[in-house]
Amino acid sequence: MLRNRRNNVSSRRRRVSDGRRPFREITMKTVKFRDRECVLGTFPKLMGILNVTPDSFSDGGSSVPLEQRIETLLRDGASIIDIGGESTRPGALAVPLEEELDRVLPAVETVRRMSPDVFISIDTRKAKVAEEAIRLGGDTINDVSGFSFDPDLLSVAAGTRAGVIVMHSRSTPEFMQTGGNLVYEHGVETVAEEIRAILERVLAAGVTPERIIVDPGIGFAKTPELSRALIHSPETLLRLGYPLLSAPSRKSFIGKLTGEAVPANRDYGTCGSVIASALRGYDLIRVHNVKAAMDCLKVFYGCIENGISAE
Repeated sequence: MLRNRRNNVSSRRRRVSDGRRPFREITMKTVKFRDRECVLGTFPKLMGILNVTPDSFSDGGSSVPLEQRIETLLRDGASIIDIGGESTRPGALAVPLEEELDRVLPAVETVRRMSPDVFISIDTRKAKVAEEAIRLGGDTINDVSGFSFDPDLLSVAAGTRAGVIVMHSRSTPEFMQTGGNLVYEHGVETVAEEIRAILERVLAAGVTPERIIVDPGIGFAKTPELSRALIHSPETLLRLGYPLLSAPSRKSFIGKLTGEAVPANRDYGTCGSVIASALRGYDLIRVHNVKAAMDCLKVFYGCIENGISAE
């Protein structure tokens, strides 16, 4: 049932070529976030990260005023702003509901006041946070637990007709990078099979296919080697039939490749993963530094094929 979902999404295909051979088949798709459509095409959409936490792994406790951070994301070209009030870095503990609401809801209101057009993603595992954020103008739910943490969250997603980002992980952030959570018998194929099981639950709850985006969970219960493989070899993920989101920004596999120990200093390395994600078929890319990602993609596409732009 899940293998041919692309025929449920508005699409047209083209090939991007380096002048010698095609390296990526592009599907022009339209996904729905509540009552609005988000058109995905050759140039990946950028999701800008807006953490309102004191302890996120690379930008927690930012001293930059909230409105200034939002203005920067909008100016630099974020199509979606992903607002998170609970750190999901490896080893992070859960945040109480009221505390997360107090962090997230003012940010949602501020983003929506500053831009009626940008899509707002709510990075939460909790149904109440998602429900209240959507009431204030949120568009899509980004649950790092794969809708396994709060049994009511899928009902909120279906009832509000919000977009849904189906992300793969194992266990909780506190334990995801330990023991058997890092063992995958068949690598990317195992990740895809586990995502397939999540998709079955999401669809059974009443979420319609045109509202679904798949995120394989780079850095979440993954070794650096598997995180790289999810970008390099996404064919099994593409066959699931949904738009793909890559979220490599500043993560540890980039630190391992570059030798950069400080997450906030990994934007240069992140640019390499952004280009690789676009090259391999990802439709959306989640990043901290939107300008860096946008500029590297503009130059990449400008060099390999004329006429492709972020518009």
